Amino acid sequence: MSTMTATVPDQAGSMGTVRNWKTPIILSVLAVFALVVFALGAPANSVTFRLSDPSDAVVLTDLVLSAPVTGWICAVLMLAAAVLSILEVRAGRRVPGWLVAVFSVLFVVGFLTWVVGSARTPNVALYGLLAGSVTLAVPLIFGSLSGVLCERSGVVNIAIEGQLLFGAFAAAVAGSLSGSALVGLLAAAVAGVLVSLVLAVFSIKYIVNQVIVGVVLNVLVSGLTGFLFSTVLSADADTWNSPPRLPVLPIPFLSEIPVIGPILFRQTIVGYLMYVAVAVIYVGLFYTKWGLRTRAVGEHPKAADTLGVQVNRMRFTNVLLAGVVAGIGGSFFTLVSVSGFGRDMTAGQGYIALAALIFGRWNPIGAFFAALLFGFATNLQYVLSFLGTPVPNEFLAMLPYLVTIFAVAGLVGKSRAPAASGIPYIKG
Repeated sequence: MSTMTATVPDQAGSMGTVRNWKTPIILSVLAVFALVVFALGAPANSVTFRLSDPSDAVVLTDLVLSAPVTGWICAVLMLAAAVLSILEVRAGRRVPGWLVAVFSVLFVVGFLTWVVGSARTPNVALYGLLAGSVTLAVPLIFGSLSGVLCERSGVVNIAIEGQLLFGAFAAAVAGSLSGSALVGLLAAAVAGVLVSLVLAVFSIKYIVNQVIVGVVLNVLVSGLTGFLFSTVLSADADTWNSPPRLPVLPIPFLSEIPVIGPILFRQTIVGYLMYVAVAVIYVGLFYTKWGLRTRAVGEHPKAADTLGVQVNRMRFTNVLLAGVVAGIGGSFFTLVSVSGFGRDMTAGQGYIALAALIFGRWNPIGAFFAALLFGFATNLQYVLSFLGTPVPNEFLAMLPYLVTIFAVAGLVGKSRAPAASGIPYIKG
């Protein structure tokens, strides 16, 4: 939610400053909301945040916070941050990123303290909330990375949902028939490539509208997997829909670190591949010749072609690579989350991954953290429902999507997609 300032001639001919008040307005509204809800409406009790499990090698002391005191502190600091953002914009400067980050952390702390303090049992396992958020974000991260690879190359990938779903389906079937989760993982990658192949052929070779192709692929994969699930997998689930689960592989010593150890270093191979994918794609995009050419064909394909880059071949290759990434993400649903495929089990997460891509500004690191935010919102919904908070269940169910809409709406005006994204390239 950073702001930009620009200079334009005023009526007198001198240079004036155009100030963007969007961020100060948003911060002010949220600060007033925090004052009314988190401070004035704070429950009169204390909240316990458990930082570690009693079975951990190092057990940390629980963090106990007074809901009224924490609510007032967060609200006052948020009001101060909102005032500071107003002063920065009045002075013609942009709102610092650190100020928005601090404001966001204060809002989350205030919200958690208020909502958990209002529950029947005012205590929550913070380590479980964070670990669950990372787990739920795994397919979103793979999906958003797939989108980064495509859109940085100039191809809009609306088919992330279909890639995830077909990857989940292939992992379940191949894992069940072979009895090996690793075979299922490989099949998921192949399934993602097949969906990408159709996307690449129609959008790059035959120059069909990329958005339409992506939507059609999502509907096609949903219908095909739903039909096979009803006619084949459900009829003989033991043979076709009982894949083994990937084991959790804790890293010695690192997995015993309090709080972050169980979150980061007790993952399945899919979780570790997620970290590898983020690092490799980031380094590849910004520090290698392949990355330079990829960004070139996504920004100015004609200039890249003039320098000898085969634009459509580069796009074709990257779209197929994106299919591998998304397919592996789809395997999470059937090899990690549950041992079996269900109709439309991805439940629109491909579209949330697309939002994470935009929120992350078409950057692998940004998409990673954006996906973590959406994973946190989703897991928070489950945790709050279990605790029995006064917040209506309908609102909790909307929470991940509200965060998605708010995040994208708050940044879409300042984020710039690759210039040639969605534009087919015709040589000559």
